Amino acid sequence: MEVIVLPGPDDVARVAGDVVAEVVRRRPDAVLGVATGSSPVGVYAELARRVTAGDLDLSGVTAFALDEYVGLPDGHPESYAAVVARDVTGPLRLDPARVHVPDGRAADLEAAAEAYERAIAGAGGIDVQLLGIGANGHVGFNEPTSSFGSRTRIKTLTARTRADNARFFASPEEVPLHCLTQGLGTILEARRLLLVAQGEAKADAVAAAVEGPLTSMCPGSALQLHPRATVVVDEAAAAGLTLLGHYREVYAAKPAWQRP
Repeated sequence: MEVIVLPGPDDVARVAGDVVAEVVRRRPDAVLGVATGSSPVGVYAELARRVTAGDLDLSGVTAFALDEYVGLPDGHPESYAAVVARDVTGPLRLDPARVHVPDGRAADLEAAAEAYERAIAGAGGIDVQLLGIGANGHVGFNEPTSSFGSRTRIKTLTARTRADNARFFASPEEVPLHCLTQGLGTILEARRLLLVAQGEAKADAVAAAVEGPLTSMCPGSALQLHPRATVVVDEAAAAGLTLLGHYREVYAAKPAWQRP
């Protein structure tokens, strides 16, 4: 796993943006996996800045969201369909017809999950999957004890995740109890994984995912199994890393041809 430690959130957004831009320049019709939550917001803003400046064209990109709440009414501002449209599709000038979100309003959720897996496969798989990490180590909505081989499915959100996400809703009671999420097995099939994290609240989760044991109690540790996973964090989120000095040395010595 490549671990890049940078001074602050703006630096995280810039370097993560470089990774995504490099993939798209090499393959203009790339398939991008998009995450929601607070962690990737700066990355989307950085990509939008480049698109607006004419430095990056994402019009041929196909995107798949990681997850969606179950049961929110159509058009709810905190549904991930709405969030992706607002924070990703519009600012990045993606073709809305190429942007996909799990159907959390489906009458048959298992069928919707299976259809989402087929759609990802039909697009040729995901070239680069952007990820955040929850304070309890979840990626996507794969909560602790999720199987590393899991596929897109319905999950029950933990009390901690619902409490963490309550800030986006009028009251904690409005946070849905269930979601549809890509499984860890689905995520691990992406050709490249890019996890971003900022702030001291993520330090324990980052340390557990990067340096802790491979365990379903920290779903983020599944990234240790991937042949090309990059973790980009700021100093605060890196505070719990034992080999912090080593990661700095490795990144400083990285050859130019290996950088995005």
